[in-house]
Amino acid sequence: MRESVGHRTQTLLSVIVFVCTVAFWRWILGQSFSPLLNLVCIVGSVLPVFPTAWVGRRLLDIEPTAQRAAWVSAAVHAVVMVLLGIAIFKAIQTGDTWRGITIPIPRSVAKVLVYVTGTLTAVTVVNLALRGLGAPFAVALSRRLATDWLYSRTRNPMVLATLAWLVAAGLWLQSALFLVWLLVLVTPAWFLVVRVFEERELEIRFGEDYRQYRAKTPFLWPRKPTAHHAA
Repeated sequence: MRESVGHRTQTLLSVIVFVCTVAFWRWILGQSFSPLLNLVCIVGSVLPVFPTAWVGRRLLDIEPTAQRAAWVSAAVHAVVMVLLGIAIFKAIQTGDTWRGITIPIPRSVAKVLVYVTGTLTAVTVVNLALRGLGAPFAVALSRRLATDWLYSRTRNPMVLATLAWLVAAGLWLQSALFLVWLLVLVTPAWFLVVRVFEERELEIRFGEDYRQYRAKTPFLWPRKPTAHHAA
C-alpha cells in the first residue's frame, strides 16, 4: 500500500515538473537573446548533463533500492529534460544564424525526413506506454520491463529515433555546425546518461530480468536479439 501511494506521489510530482518544464521551454523560445546568450543556451545547457549523470549514479550506488531509484530517476530526468530541452529547442530556433557550411540538400527532402523520424519517435513513446506502462522523461516510470516490439531489437529505440529526428532537423536547417554540435556534444551527453545512470537504475528496479535483456539486446543499433552477444 505504501509503495503504491509513493508511486502515485512520484508520478504526480513528475507530471507537475513536466508541465512546468514545457512552460519554461515556451518562455525560452519566446525570448530574443543576444548571440552570446544563445550560445550559452545551446552549449552551456548541455555541459551540466555530464556531471548530473555521474551524481545520479553515485546516489543510486549509495542506496541501491527500487524506491530510491525511482525518486533519483525522477530528479535526474527532470534536470536532463530541462537542460537538453533548452539546448535543442534554442539550437533549432536559431540554427539559420550559425549554419556554418551549408549542406546542399533540398529542404523539401529534409522536411520529409523530419516527419518520418518524428513519427518513429512517437511510435517509440507508444511502445513504451503500452508494453512498459511508462512515459519518457520519468513522467511515469515504467512499471514493467519493455522488451518486445521495437525494444526487442534495441534497448534504446527512443534515443535512436530522437537522434535521427535531430539529424533530420539539422539537414532541414542545412547546417553543418548543427550536426557537429549534435555529434560532439549532445550525443555523448545523452549516451552518458543512458549508459552510466539509466542502465544502473533499470538494473536496480528490474534485477536479473534487465541483466538478461541487456546481454542479448544491442544498446542502440537494431539487430535481431541474440543470447551470445552483450552490447
